[in-house]
Amino acid sequence: MRAALRKRIAAMIRKRQGEDTLPLTLARRRLYILPTRTGLGFGLLLLLMLVAGLNYANSLALFLTFLLTGFTLVTMHHCHRNMLGAQLVGAIAPPTFAQRDGTLSLTFANPDVGTRYQIATAVGDAPPISADVPGQGFGRVEIPVPASKRGIVLVDRLHVVTTHPFGLFRAWTWVHAPIEMLVYPRPHGTLPMPSHFGNKSGQRSLTHAGADEWLGLRPFRDGDSPRQVDWKAYARDAPLLVKEYSAAGAEMRIFDFSSLGALGVEAQLEQLARWIVDAEAQGERYGLKLPGRFIKPDHGPEHRHQCLAALALMGLEDTARGH
Repeated sequence: MRAALRKRIAAMIRKRQGEDTLPLTLARRRLYILPTRTGLGFGLLLLLMLVAGLNYANSLALFLTFLLTGFTLVTMHHCHRNMLGAQLVGAIAPPTFAQRDGTLSLTFANPDVGTRYQIATAVGDAPPISADVPGQGFGRVEIPVPASKRGIVLVDRLHVVTTHPFGLFRAWTWVHAPIEMLVYPRPHGTLPMPSHFGNKSGQRSLTHAGADEWLGLRPFRDGDSPRQVDWKAYARDAPLLVKEYSAAGAEMRIFDFSSLGALGVEAQLEQLARWIVDAEAQGERYGLKLPGRFIKPDHGPEHRHQCLAALALMGLEDTARGH
């Protein structure tokens, strides 16, 4: 019954607030506030003090009760104001491997002068993780997100909460901004890399500078060595360009999905992921052959991501839409 009630309340809140887009300002109408367990206990104590003060006509006890009541009201105001006007300006979930925790990185902005303390965020039923957001500055919260299997993990509901100051009240809101985290297959497998190579007769790979034959210039990509950059052209206001040469005897590997037919589909993808990670670490050029798709041999972080993403989304056409 409790789970059904929570689900119904969540649906009502989503319908009331609608879908969110970043950057998002936490406005007054979307904030909720209630006493915590500590706050309820403190309120019960104030009630007992009031009854005792009236029963014994003790002016000092009544004064202390009213003073603490005023303190409680001010605390409630500050707790609500600690959230009001804060901005969620960024949400990034970099790709990760299956059976590991990914990281959801949230960036909060504070347009006010005063610091906002203990702004916490949680995904699902996980404990919230908090950070302080300095005045007219930014604060970052990094939340672990479980990634049990390959594909796309959708984080479509964030819980943003604070109990500052004193923990007597809890102010919170829900953010419905769909965030997708790509999950690669875990790199696992004991098979050696294929011994055959994918180069044709007379074909050479484009790897390290300073080898046999000059081939030309190409745009700079992440992972390229600074020693290969044509700095003279860059000094003449040209974009970053990288010198390419042919390396004598260098060849490239082709990782073929069909060559692992003796394994199950997931085991095939895990083995291919293992080969891709190892080949990239060794600086080799490699290509990937999947049913209905071929990724040409290359190397570097972008190529590694392209190959692993193809493995992650294989057979998940509906989920992969937009990638």
